[in-house]
Amino acid sequence: MDEIQEYTKVFKALADRSRARILKMLEEQELCVCQIMAVIGLKQPTISKHLSVLKKAGLVEPRRNGTWIFYRLSPRRQNNFDQAQLGLLRNWLNDDPIVRADRAKLAKVVKMDVRQICRG
Repeated sequence: MDEIQEYTKVFKALADRSRARILKMLEEQELCVCQIMAVIGLKQPTISKHLSVLKKAGLVEPRRNGTWIFYRLSPRRQNNFDQAQLGLLRNWLNDDPIVRADRAKLAKVVKMDVRQICRG
């Protein structure tokens, strides 16, 4: 893939409101799809689609644990733009009311047993 394609993929991934919210939550810790759903309030297929876009852009990576797939921010450089943008994002949106509300809700969600959340 050429550099302009990598650039476009990363910035398109970052340009979506829901994906930005997901990335801000993943700054806190690794999360499964159900935990993200519980905070954002979107359906599983929508969250999975957002995570797929973020993964293709090199911004997140999955880890399977039994039935569940957990996502975290990618710790390694996969292209020329992913890690730089994740670094910048850590300093952005922290005072946004939606991000703050997500973090408050996330603090409650992560205290719950993931099996309870995913059974819905």
